[in-house]
Amino acid sequence: MLFLHSKQKGENLQAIILAGGKGTRLGTLTKDIPKPMIEIAGKPILLHQIELCKRYGIKQFHFIVNHFYQQIKNYFGDGSAFGVEIKYYIEETPLGTVGGIKAIEQELTDTFLVLYGDVMMYMDLERLLAFHQAKKSEATLVLHPNDHPYDSDLVDMDSEDRITAFHSKPHPETTFFRNLVNAGLYVFEPSILKHLEAGVKADFGKDVFPKLYTQIAMYGYNTPEYLKDMGTPDRLALVTNDFNSGKIERSHLEHTRACIFLDRDGVINKEVDLIHLPEQLELYDFTASAIQKINKSEFLSIVVTNQSVIARNLTDEAGLRQIHNKLEWTLGISHSKVDDIYYCPHHPHGGYEGENAAYKIDCDCRKPKSGMLLQAAAKYHIDFASSWIIGDTERDIIAGKNVGCTTIGVRTGFGCKNTKTAPDYMMANLKEAVDFIIDKPYEKIFQEVKERYEVYPSKKPFVISIGGNTCSGKSTLATHLQKSWEQAGKKVLQIHLDDWLIDKEARVKSKDVWERYQILHLIKDMFALMDGQEVQVKQHHHSVQGERNDKTYSIEGYDIIIIEGIVAMSMPQLRGISNCKIYKKIDRTELKKKMKDFYLWKGYDSNEIDTIFEKRIQDEYELVEYDEQFAHIVA
Repeated sequence: MLFLHSKQKGENLQAIILAGGKGTRLGTLTKDIPKPMIEIAGKPILLHQIELCKRYGIKQFHFIVNHFYQQIKNYFGDGSAFGVEIKYYIEETPLGTVGGIKAIEQELTDTFLVLYGDVMMYMDLERLLAFHQAKKSEATLVLHPNDHPYDSDLVDMDSEDRITAFHSKPHPETTFFRNLVNAGLYVFEPSILKHLEAGVKADFGKDVFPKLYTQIAMYGYNTPEYLKDMGTPDRLALVTNDFNSGKIERSHLEHTRACIFLDRDGVINKEVDLIHLPEQLELYDFTASAIQKINKSEFLSIVVTNQSVIARNLTDEAGLRQIHNKLEWTLGISHSKVDDIYYCPHHPHGGYEGENAAYKIDCDCRKPKSGMLLQAAAKYHIDFASSWIIGDTERDIIAGKNVGCTTIGVRTGFGCKNTKTAPDYMMANLKEAVDFIIDKPYEKIFQEVKERYEVYPSKKPFVISIGGNTCSGKSTLATHLQKSWEQAGKKVLQIHLDDWLIDKEARVKSKDVWERYQILHLIKDMFALMDGQEVQVKQHHHSVQGERNDKTYSIEGYDIIIIEGIVAMSMPQLRGISNCKIYKKIDRTELKKKMKDFYLWKGYDSNEIDTIFEKRIQDEYELVEYDEQFAHIVA
């Protein structure tokens, strides 16, 4: 603990806990006890706070008490039973969050913490204190975004984390503010005490900080760790559930966190070339609900976005902050939030009229480089292997792959068209991507396949066939199975039967689905592969102008072979080489929706898509649906 070592392992550090609240919003729960003595998992919340501080070497406490204070004193005494030292200041008349601290200023000669006694918190105090020391801060406020900024007192800070404004509710309807709220934990230097007035009722958030931030070095520490007040029955129930589920423990930054990194333009909001004004930013109608779903999970949600509008001098960093304020505010109206936003203001190429030369550099942060992801990982202790990135360009995909994230391309925005680096998955939009990540729809199927594998006696590769109609999700399932097997230590080969499709011009004239494939060639190649031979094909791409490049398949060295394609179970010869056959089912209504999304992405108009759909219904749908009877698993 670097900071605590510099302070003699916390010997001079003190913590003040504001424990005088009545807790009237808790109703009958606080009829006979003070609010800070409400129990979470069998312990008063005050004891949780003491144990957190003690873990970081802080053993000197001052309790500012009032309502039912004798119960607190009877329970904790002088603190010796808990391995700490506790002093009490009894406020005969409540003086807000400030008065009691001013009254004991003679005791506060070194850095001290202030905790609110109704906030359940579990966070890395070493990181917080190191931040405070590195910034040479006189007052550090722990902050975090919430899902209702419109009715919260908000805090703003600059790119160096120095606090620049306080915005008390109610907020003007036409103004967008950054979504950062006071979380109820401060680190102060004694120098702040001279700015406090004795004997006057005052609140730090409402009365002191808004006047003081221009006079002293005041910084904000944004953390995704757990700080939540339990001042209402609903919040108490939520905190209790979070504790019992382990969510509070897992939020601590000593543990790695999983993150869903989000590109901005074309993923969160509609693609507009070079957005440089707040009014140009328009969220997709599914964005808020998708991000809210991330918020309810244990994934972080962090935006990583290239913003060359600054280098092009279309706006400055303050102007971009206004755009991001609108983004955060609009999400907040729908009870959703992002944990942080990282942006790259640079552009390496010159020659733009009026460009800002200071930003025309070859930086480490502009995607496809991974600098923004690496910055976020350092701050939030992110585990890339369990994290994802969702983007609409090849730059996003490469940036994610470079650090080991699983990548999802979406068909909104630029739609990942004509890329040489394919994403792990392609999805319709942000909502479909988030649903897939969090709901894990194919996890049960993997477990069923795994059960079949575990009783498979042969030393030959285990062959899984995935068949079903077009747009039914076969390739998504195949990739999920591949990644799941690879996490289990198996080497996996995917064989895509679309590599045996005939040329596009000839496919238009085909009578049925089987004529669209080189069926005899396909069967011959599959037998050759299973016999240990290499097979050469022309790789099929679903991008609009993708060329069919040479590709070689060989099963040598692989534990698992996944054969994926519409006709994977249509021929007895293909079924015969499979150890586990999966049929991916889709009804006609969903098929039409999926086909429309896919072919709009490819550039077809609605009439063309209707024609394609009707042809597929006539010459494919029922023919392939017949294959369901051969499946071991129907997904």
